[in-house]
Amino acid sequence: MTSYPTFVEKVGLPKGIKDRSFVVQGFGAVGYWVSHFLQRDGGKITGVIEYNSAIYNPDGLDVEAVNDYMKANGTLKGFPGATETEVDDPTSFLEKECDYLIPAAVEKSLHKGNAEDIQAKAIFEGANGPTTFAAEQIFNQRGIICCPDMLVNGGGVTCSYFEWLKNLEHISPGKMTKKYEEQSQRRLLEIMGYDLEDMDNIEGASEIDIVYSGLDEIMSSACKENWNLAINKKLSFREACLVNSITKVYNSYKENGIMI
Repeated sequence: MTSYPTFVEKVGLPKGIKDRSFVVQGFGAVGYWVSHFLQRDGGKITGVIEYNSAIYNPDGLDVEAVNDYMKANGTLKGFPGATETEVDDPTSFLEKECDYLIPAAVEKSLHKGNAEDIQAKAIFEGANGPTTFAAEQIFNQRGIICCPDMLVNGGGVTCSYFEWLKNLEHISPGKMTKKYEEQSQRRLLEIMGYDLEDMDNIEGASEIDIVYSGLDEIMSSACKENWNLAINKKLSFREACLVNSITKVYNSYKENGIMI
């Protein structure tokens, strides 16, 4: 999303993740991993919010250090890399200034009571239903893009789909093409004049590489498809996802003769 011209134009930020600031609510399976990958790609995790504590540092927090500290102590209170800490009202840090906000904890975290004070340019819903209808109306009025949960946190379900396909076929992804890819790479290097003795470490794509590649393709295509629909039909991002998904279900039913 952060690379689409119309998206970055609307949020008023440069393309990409590098040097962008993120506040993340929830540091479990979703919040930790999204923070891990964002930091890997050059983003700054400036705020982390848990149910019993929250920390903030405008220069960025070390994601692995935060994760280790939370596991060891059960709280973020006292984390040495924070410039600010909140334990009485951790959710107040949702209102910290950042480029992108990622509510990845509980539903209804963003509501009528705090929507006017959110300072992010866009919201990516990692949790299920973290934004109330009233809050999204306020965000729409303020020009804050709300990327809906049905799209943003669909990666896990997509990987479950890959697992389902693997079980149906009784073979891991890439098993049939791994050696072919290795041989193709060797032939290419031979043509380029490289010594065959330097090719011992060449390997075809691993199963996890193929899963990551497939996940990237499916999620990126879905984001682009739904965002373009939102732009072309002048809908909110959530409305576009709903319209698109309902239309696909309708067309599937129609093609299978379930309805006329």
